[in-house]
Amino acid sequence: MQLIVLTGITLLAFAANSILNRMALAKDLIGAGDFALLRVAAGATTLMLLLVVRNRRLPLIQKIQFKSVLGLGAYMVGFSYAYISLDAGLGALILFGTVQVVMFAAAVMAGETLPKARWLGMVLALMGLLVLFWPDTEGAELSVPWRGSSLMLVAAFGWALFSLQGRKITDPLQATAWNFVYVLPLPLVVVMLLPDATPMSSAGVWLALVSGAITSGLGYALWYRVLPQMGITISALSQLLVPVFALLMGAALLAEVITMRAVIATVLIVGGVALGSILSRR
Repeated sequence: MQLIVLTGITLLAFAANSILNRMALAKDLIGAGDFALLRVAAGATTLMLLLVVRNRRLPLIQKIQFKSVLGLGAYMVGFSYAYISLDAGLGALILFGTVQVVMFAAAVMAGETLPKARWLGMVLALMGLLVLFWPDTEGAELSVPWRGSSLMLVAAFGWALFSLQGRKITDPLQATAWNFVYVLPLPLVVVMLLPDATPMSSAGVWLALVSGAITSGLGYALWYRVLPQMGITISALSQLLVPVFALLMGAALLAEVITMRAVIATVLIVGGVALGSILSRR
């Protein structure tokens, strides 16, 4: 029972990142660059403190993992700027679906032998993304904001790269803490080159700090705690709830409209990955 509760809290934290980011930008409480910078800084601080508490000493400086830092940086910056125009639930759905497809493609390129069920699941997930991006009418613009969608795709590729590199580490908390530290200059440079026109309000700062320290930093730490107690299939399937939570929370807290297109895309993406995971394990 405790495992179920902790897992549910973790998934809600992941979904809350989309809600907090969108809430701050939709209400012009802070700029996208400033939000990303504060989120990374708060996450780095929280993870470093957790590392100190766990090891009972100051952490030793670790070697920079350039691919991990590049992936995390692309995710943080792309994620934040995407929510200037994307709804919270829609953004989470694009992120989730794209990450699954990229991870699948990486497995194929690595020469892994994949069961037919995973191919079927990925076809359904691709159909879900196609439903999202298909124009409303012939020759019309995309049904989703192209700028926000493009930035969320950048975030998805970044998160997929970060996740693929994460399979090689032996100490996730230490690696993630130092990745947050090393990625901090990236949003700082972005803010310097593209200064936000929206002034920072106290509410916007708090939303960014909560996103970085709690729903990112503590959320990742809690995920690492429950992950060893879960089977691979259960851990993969549980993450399917994140875009669903984001859609529901966006509707409840931000008055976002859940369209039939979003519902169909959600069913195809979530159902496709679930089908591929369950059948391939069997």
